[in-house]
Amino acid sequence: MSAADLHDLLKRLRSLPAETEVVEFKEAKASFDFAELGRYFSALSNEANLAGKPDAWLIFGVKDKGRSIVGSRYRSNRADLDCLKHEHEIAEQTTAQISFIEIHEMPLPEGRVVLFQIPAAPKGIPVAFKGHYFGRNGESLSALNIEEIERIRAQTTQEDWSVGICLDATIDDLDPIAIAKARQNFINKFPDKAADVGGWDDIAFLNKAKVTLKSKITRTAIILLGRPESEHFINPSEAKIRWILKDAKGNERDYHIESCPLLLAVDKIYDKIRNLKYRYLKDGTLFPDEVLRYEPFVIREALNNCI
Repeated sequence: MSAADLHDLLKRLRSLPAETEVVEFKEAKASFDFAELGRYFSALSNEANLAGKPDAWLIFGVKDKGRSIVGSRYRSNRADLDCLKHEHEIAEQTTAQISFIEIHEMPLPEGRVVLFQIPAAPKGIPVAFKGHYFGRNGESLSALNIEEIERIRAQTTQEDWSVGICLDATIDDLDPIAIAKARQNFINKFPDKAADVGGWDDIAFLNKAKVTLKSKITRTAIILLGRPESEHFINPSEAKIRWILKDAKGNERDYHIESCPLLLAVDKIYDKIRNLKYRYLKDGTLFPDEVLRYEPFVIREALNNCI
């Protein structure tokens, strides 16, 4: 965020008629209690989630009443300020080790202002500090009530991420070999439709298979059938399978990564897995039987379940 953007942001926040659930001003002229900072982090993060905002702001060096700038010497050494974010001081005490998006400093004629940019709680995951959930009751810091906790937790059941549309993606972003394999798998599962499948173009087939939605490319289509370079459509998520070979001491000896299309990646990863043969003699014969250590179906099922 540029200096001009920060000035505009601060001006806009100071002009608010009152503090909101996602904006808090503190004088913090010399210092500020760390536990109190953590509680505000939890509260503002949770309230940003509930308000549908991407972030919330805790601002030091500005009076709540009147919004005059008084300046703050809180952690005036930049390295000390960065420790809150980069050395995980806050993250060590929060749910999922969530920390600040950024901590901005503004040296102004009236004094230094510090703006803490706090991320909204992830969907379905209320943010706690030291095991306690905090929220806001008007302008006051309070415990996050049970209804709000459950409202955040219920978010994971309200939205199917996989059905989301990748707006700029087209059928050209899908791998034709993966689509061909998907057709064959579809026929294997629904042999009575084999005669029909041949007459469907790719989009018609994918609609019938419920991989695309009204001819639009979904995240599912990208993950299962997308070309490797199409993974960017699901940013910041990623679609990768990592195979790692370790020796008896746990040291990494080799690795291999497969990206989209994951429908084809399963076979490539399966070929990397060492499935050694065991030989044993049955009673009454000199001819050994050979069996694989793992049933191939079990390995493939595990990979497919992860996807």
